[in-house]
Amino acid sequence: MTPNTRSGDDPYRFEVGAFECTLVSDGSYAYPHPAQTFFVDAPPDDREQTLADEGIQPDEWEEYISPYPSLVIDTGEQTVLVDTGGGELAPTTGNLQSSLEAAGIDAAEVDIVLLTHGHADHVGGTLTSDGEPAFPNARYVMTEAEWEFWTGEKPDLSSLRVDEEFQTMLIEFARANLKPLEGEVELIEGTTEVVSGITAISAPGHTPGHVAVEITSNGEQLLDLVDAVLHPLHVSHPDWTAAVDYDPDQTVETRRELLDRATQSESLLFAFHFPAPGLGHVAPSDDAWEWNPVE
Repeated sequence: MTPNTRSGDDPYRFEVGAFECTLVSDGSYAYPHPAQTFFVDAPPDDREQTLADEGIQPDEWEEYISPYPSLVIDTGEQTVLVDTGGGELAPTTGNLQSSLEAAGIDAAEVDIVLLTHGHADHVGGTLTSDGEPAFPNARYVMTEAEWEFWTGEKPDLSSLRVDEEFQTMLIEFARANLKPLEGEVELIEGTTEVVSGITAISAPGHTPGHVAVEITSNGEQLLDLVDAVLHPLHVSHPDWTAAVDYDPDQTVETRRELLDRATQSESLLFAFHFPAPGLGHVAPSDDAWEWNPVE
């Protein structure tokens, strides 16, 4: 493993059974101080040795460039978009609409927008510059727990291991991109089949109402981990959590459940923040797993 530099800007197409899937890029984002950001509670000596074993010098690892991909699933009957990228979060984001166009996908033909959680890099493209829904004919879907957390009374983000300025940014960005959908978004509870073959799976921890997404067609399966796993080293070290994980203990529990689920079902996995295209499989390894990316 080396510090990644790929942003995954080109559409990436693959199939899950009869479903046609496309990963489209909203851009990328450079996370500073990744050793501390992604593995904040890892024992320092273990963290440094693990990174060194992967060819990374922690003191020289100044940034992790994460792709910001959205997953589009064409079931043959409906088009489902999972998350909308970072939008105006950074100069390097906000490319979702142009990426959809490049992939031959019309935003007006998207039937469902599944918002997995309220973090800035997942809800930034919900609206146009005029504040209207960016997918005018779509049904927006989010868990009730996640919606209420971000749009209700001021969210308490004191459990995050980030500064107050960053907490404020997360709150303001979520409210700006979610509140205009009030009355239009469909709120679901826990694990729910959104359309036939596409299920939102309750996966709290990273945020209170975070979901993973399971896609099943003709005996094949894709499990979209979303942000339950943020970096490939979380697969081999599932007890290490990130500074932005809302409930670290629940994050670890959820992560282990999802990786165990993927092992038993032999699912193809997708992880939002992994080096592009973020697809691969896991295999058991002692009390953890081994990440095997697609070539």
